[in-house]
Amino acid sequence: MIKSVNVTGVAPAVGPYCHAAVVGEVVYCSGNVGIDAGAKLVSEDVAVQAKQALANLATVLEQTGSGMDHVVKTTVFITNMSDYPVVNAVYAEAFGDHAPARSCVGVAELPLGAKVEVEAIALLRG
Repeated sequence: MIKSVNVTGVAPAVGPYCHAAVVGEVVYCSGNVGIDAGAKLVSEDVAVQAKQALANLATVLEQTGSGMDHVVKTTVFITNMSDYPVVNAVYAEAFGDHAPARSCVGVAELPLGAKVEVEAIALLRG
């Protein structure tokens, strides 16, 4: 059984999808970009966008019964690979000592003009 989850405190989905889908003990989080609850980009600065995207991800995880410390795998999408060191530093701060498996992919563009997007797969808290 798939449980679709939409949470509060982040922007509503900007398309026909949910914030996360829970299957058994696994949480599949949709991509999060650096937008506020009103679906507006928080800044043109990639570091500020990355911080907001990861904060949005943390909110989704918490409200689904998981957390950043339960993330198993992430995928990071960035529109400019030269931003990798900046995004990587923000990412490292958000996850602390926890280092989930990760892919980073350079893309031509992202929704809403975002420069970075982060999706994740996590486990529910025990």
